[in-house]
Amino acid sequence: MASEGILFGMGNPLLDISCTANKEFLDKYGLEANNAILAEDKHKPMYQEMITSFKDVDYCAGGATQNSIRIAQWIIGGSNATTFMGCIGKDDFGKTLRSAAEKDHVKVQYQYNDKEPTGTCAVVITDKNRSLVANLAAANCFTKDHLDVKEHWDSVEKAKFYYCAGFFLTVCPPALMMVSQHACNQNKLFSMNLSAPFISQFFKDPLMQLLPYADIVFGNETEAATFSKEQDFKTEDVKEIAKRIASLPKENQKRSRMCVITQGRDPVLVAQDGVVKEYAVIGFDNPDDIVDSNGAGDAFVGGM
Repeated sequence: MASEGILFGMGNPLLDISCTANKEFLDKYGLEANNAILAEDKHKPMYQEMITSFKDVDYCAGGATQNSIRIAQWIIGGSNATTFMGCIGKDDFGKTLRSAAEKDHVKVQYQYNDKEPTGTCAVVITDKNRSLVANLAAANCFTKDHLDVKEHWDSVEKAKFYYCAGFFLTVCPPALMMVSQHACNQNKLFSMNLSAPFISQFFKDPLMQLLPYADIVFGNETEAATFSKEQDFKTEDVKEIAKRIASLPKENQKRSRMCVITQGRDPVLVAQDGVVKEYAVIGFDNPDDIVDSNGAGDAFVGGM
């Protein structure tokens, strides 16, 4: 059985509000069928509209990194093999999040904010697609000094593996740098995710500051294409992009970087040391067996 606290994650804990909607609802709020964005003022009314207008509303503990950590904990087994940090509000949604995570045997060390509510994420499902609209609220208030608490930094030091989604780059890059530099200095494995096209577009500087410390970089084909465009790779070939990401400058020279790109039903690409390997995706005989794609990428990372 894995050691307690072997995997450490830090990210945006959100309460997912999920429902099956239609194209009209997407168009009303300017959403794409399969995308992830941060909520703007124009999106704020959609959360209440989802609750009042749709019958199949579901609530669950979410946030990309927390999802992956919970899946990893499920696979590892036991209790508290994983630790997760993020910021939540002092409210009922926060209590729900903590209860759900602890029920899944994740050790949570949340930072609490008494001015902002717990963050939420609208999960709008149409056909097999999902559109995510995150209202970070308290999740946006995480501060690096949370890591200065001895028992919190003890959790960082105890871990052997680290993971964060790129979404946390919108919140507290200094905290990510602190953890990733520790991993580098101690020759531990730090992994990250490109997470969504807007991260490469609008948070380019903190992304490129963190990337040299990443031993594994995850992403999908859309995120890879956006990263290529923003970094002026001058190619749309996903295999070549994966190789280029893997070969970008790296602080820890004791191991080469791996870049893992998913492509839906097409093969997963794994690039390392200038070589790209393909791994076939197990298909479905009946496409109707696919409920929706929400959380698929997070679960994939948790399994890795």
